[in-house]
Formats: sequence, C-alpha cells, structure tokens
Amino acid sequence: MKKKKKIFSVLYIGACFLFFYLPIVVTMVFSFNSGKSLTKMSGFSFRWYESLVTNKSIMEAVYVSLSIAVLATILSTILGTVTAIGLSKNRKILKEIILNVNNISIMNPDIVTAIGLMILFSSLKMEKGYLTMLLAHVSFCTPYVITNVYPKVRKLDPNLANAAMDLGATPFQALVKVILPMLKEGIYAGILLSFTMSFDDFVISYFVTGNGVQNISIIVYNMTKRTNPTINALSTIVILVIILTLVLVNTIPAILRKKREKKEALQENINLD
Repeated sequence: MKKKKKIFSVLYIGACFLFFYLPIVVTMVFSFNSGKSLTKMSGFSFRWYESLVTNKSIMEAVYVSLSIAVLATILSTILGTVTAIGLSKNRKILKEIILNVNNISIMNPDIVTAIGLMILFSSLKMEKGYLTMLLAHVSFCTPYVITNVYPKVRKLDPNLANAAMDLGATPFQALVKVILPMLKEGIYAGILLSFTMSFDDFVISYFVTGNGVQNISIIVYNMTKRTNPTINALSTIVILVIILTLVLVNTIPAILRKKREKKEALQENINLD
C-alpha cells in the first residue's frame, strides 16, 4: 500500500512539473526552428536570434528592461535597507503598522497596483514614459527588499553600532563597515529578487508607460497578436535570465554562509591555540 502511494505521489509530482515546464521547454526548442511555424519543427537554425538582434524595437525594449531593472534594483535596495534598519529603532506599534503596510504592497494584486499608480501619475500630471515606469518598479521592488533585510536586522546586536562609534567610527563608518556586512545575505537576496521582479514585469509596466517606451514584457505581448517566431527567441532569453537570477538567489547566500562558518571556525581554532 505504501509503495502504491509513493508511486502515485511521484506520478502526481511528475505530471505537475510536466504541466508547468513543458510549455517553457517547447518555447525554447522552437526558438531554434528554421521555419516560421510555431508548432512544426522544420530544422535547427539561429535565424530568429539573428532577427532578434537586428530588430531595433526589440533591442530598445531590451535596453529599457535592463536599465530600469538595474536602476530600480539599486534604488529599491538602498530604500529597503535603510527602512529595515530604521524599523529596528522604532516603537513596536509603529513597526507593526509599517510592516503590515509593506505586506499589503506585496500581497496586493498587480492590476490594482497598476491602476493605482496610473491614477497617481495622471493626477500629478506626470508624462508617462521611462521615468514613471522606473518609479513604479521602485515602488513594488522596495517591499521585497524590506522583507528580506529586516529579519537579518532583528538578529543583530543593537549595541554594535554604539560599540563601533565608541571605538572611534563615525555613524556612516559604523553603518558601512559594521552593520551592512552583517546584513549582506539579506541584501543580496533582496537585490536578486528585485531584479527578477522588475525585469519580467508586465501588468504594472503596461499601465504606467507611454510615449513608445516598452520593456521586453510589453513587446512580447504585442508580438503575440501576430505570428512572429522571434517571440520564441526573446522569451528564451528572458527565461534564461530569470533562471540564472534564481540560481544566484539560492547559491550566493549559501556560499556566503559557508564562508562565514569557515571563518568563525578558523577564528575559534586560533583562539584555542
């Protein structure tokens, strides 16, 4: 009976993985199709990747996606990290309120956030384009940084900064040389997650952009309205970028943790000697 349950569980999990990931595999395979068909493989070719590189509108979209993802990641990481550190110094009631508001931003449906930001920018009479998209991406990436960094802040000794300043460090030096290195795992996780969220965002970007400014997600959406195999090549590149980012999210904190443990073990051995 237990063996049958185990076989059923394996088959069920396998079917779920097949359902979720088979379309992605098919997309990647057909990105190397020499023909225009999206369902029939004619032969192996890099034709659509060459078409992708020579397509000016697509390359502009790639530039917009990458530049906004990088800038949004930098800005949201700074804002999120400073906010997480500041929260540790606030009263419990204020802290709980801010954290709950932060969680609402994460749980809020993208369409609601998109409409809200669109109305905000319209009420402020801001011309929709690159700047509004960047501000929107910063707004929804920052809560993820706070969520990743704040647990690390809670584990810190609250007297570390004071001890550093007693030893002659300025407040800025205490922050950069003492506090931030202790938070680097959470910061790295926030950076990678922010980049991923920004790079492949569609719903919010679609509502807050204008003046011909398009990121990769928007241009992929527009390409689906007509048969264009270049979409497979573009989608494959996006998938690979996201996979690489997810791998880094899972490996970098583990590597840093192992290095820290080795350093601590080495220090203990030195002290014992």
